[in-house]
Amino acid sequence: MRRSTMRMLALFAAVPAGAEPPYDGTIFIDPDIITDAVPTTYVGLSYAGQGTRTMYDRRIAAFGQYNAYLFNATYADGLTIEFQVNPEYGSQANAQVPVAFYAPVIGRLPRVLRKNVQTSWIHKGDEVFGGGNNNLLIHTGSLAQGYIDTGILEETLAHEASHTSLDPTIAAAPGWLAAQAADPEFISTYARDNPTREDVAESFVPWLAVTLARSRISVTDYDKIVGAIPTRLAYFSAQAFDLAPLDTLFRNGFEDPP
Repeated sequence: MRRSTMRMLALFAAVPAGAEPPYDGTIFIDPDIITDAVPTTYVGLSYAGQGTRTMYDRRIAAFGQYNAYLFNATYADGLTIEFQVNPEYGSQANAQVPVAFYAPVIGRLPRVLRKNVQTSWIHKGDEVFGGGNNNLLIHTGSLAQGYIDTGILEETLAHEASHTSLDPTIAAAPGWLAAQAADPEFISTYARDNPTREDVAESFVPWLAVTLARSRISVTDYDKIVGAIPTRLAYFSAQAFDLAPLDTLFRNGFEDPP
């Protein structure tokens, strides 16, 4: 969901003929990869009034200037996010409702995914989320409610935050391109069809699954993931990512370390 001008034409030749990705999209693999059992790093919220901000709205597929409601969210590890809420919400009180909901959820994501998230745009509307631009884009309509109802809200935000915090340094890295070329297949048809802009985000959530949530996913899913992208998984594991607060689960006995 993030545009890229990078070219990787040779990648298709590296995939064996007939190889079929095991998933359509990886946010749907399992709702228990990141759960509300993860302690959030979210500390609190302050209102900063209204101010002009440039925001992207999928409903019109364009950037625009908005007199947004502004809220500053703080996190225990020193990170902050400015939430910029479309003035269509009509009041500070109304605008604060989605911020107060999403800010703690974002705080459950590993720090490596939050480190480049400086802002979050919030609009109404039935549109998918987005990542990139040091931002997380949230539309609060029926699609968002679907993420919530099916338990994949954290996985969806992890995907989008991967665009924001991982793509800039990984998507064109020689080690990543070599891992793509070495693996048997893509993890999803979404990654296969958008290899330069979706493969990192589509692969990172499954890596979290087999690294931090192995006992919470099925044996079938585990085997599919490690069979499809073993070199990508090894590449991620070699990066020594800061996974707090997910690694707190180890200390609390919720999950056995891999």
